[in-house]
Amino acid sequence: MSAVLNDETDNKAVEKIAYENNKLHKRLCRLVGQAIGDFNMIEDGDKVMVCLSGGKDSYALLDILMTLRERAPIKFELVAVNLDQKQPNFPAEVLPAYLDKIGIPYHIENQDTYSIVKRLIPEGKTTCSLCSRLRRGILYRVADELGCNKIALGHHRDDILETFFLNMFFGAKIKGMPAKLVSDDGKHMVIRPMAYVKEVDTERYAEVKQFPIIPCDLCGSQENLQRKQIKALMREWEKKHPGRVENIFSALSTVVPSHLMDRALFGFTDLKADGLANPLGDIAFDEEPCSTPATVPGIIPLARE
Repeated sequence: MSAVLNDETDNKAVEKIAYENNKLHKRLCRLVGQAIGDFNMIEDGDKVMVCLSGGKDSYALLDILMTLRERAPIKFELVAVNLDQKQPNFPAEVLPAYLDKIGIPYHIENQDTYSIVKRLIPEGKTTCSLCSRLRRGILYRVADELGCNKIALGHHRDDILETFFLNMFFGAKIKGMPAKLVSDDGKHMVIRPMAYVKEVDTERYAEVKQFPIIPCDLCGSQENLQRKQIKALMREWEKKHPGRVENIFSALSTVVPSHLMDRALFGFTDLKADGLANPLGDIAFDEEPCSTPATVPGIIPLARE
């Protein structure tokens, strides 16, 4: 009898795991599809170059885009591209084997950017900036050679928020990482279909799908990067104040230029009080809920004139 009960318990546990995994896949498809629709990222006839680094996020991006391609009412092509930067001990056979297995067209670009970065950046200094610039230029060229009009990157919601805080804390700019933009050479459209996806979901999805993750030996050992400090801060916020990170992310798409201080963004210098009420305008002073309640014990209300 106990053996039967154990078997039933095991079966229920397996069914529950399968249910949760399927729910995760549906959520990722919904969020990626929503971002694509909101920003018109992919259109009929597009050829999308999916940048595959070997990390969890780019694997998840390719996997979800392949699913959506089968369901979409439009036709678009996908081609996976990996830049082999000749990092020490890089397992060059892993990605081709995986891509052959899932049956996706792909291109492996071999460029020794690792030696360039190590030669130009002093030991112990952050390599990400130079590495990123070199990688970007190469990928633009490859996109042209493959005839791809869109370049898809695997950045998720947390990446976008981390970039926002990095620019604010260290660059003195209110600037994030957009879901869609024209590249700095003016020739390519760069999209981030996972803009609405949380990193915890890509982490779990990578475990579920058992992606063959390839670590970055070039910069992965730089534990004191400013981005990692921001990531830790955000995770602490989410732990202590659930919903705070989501609110901050929502704020990126709810901007009120008149209540910032960028003179190029809003015409402060030409602003006049014309005597006309604006029902859509914001009030200048705090609303009543933000003021000090007169009934709070120990608080003496101000005399009214």
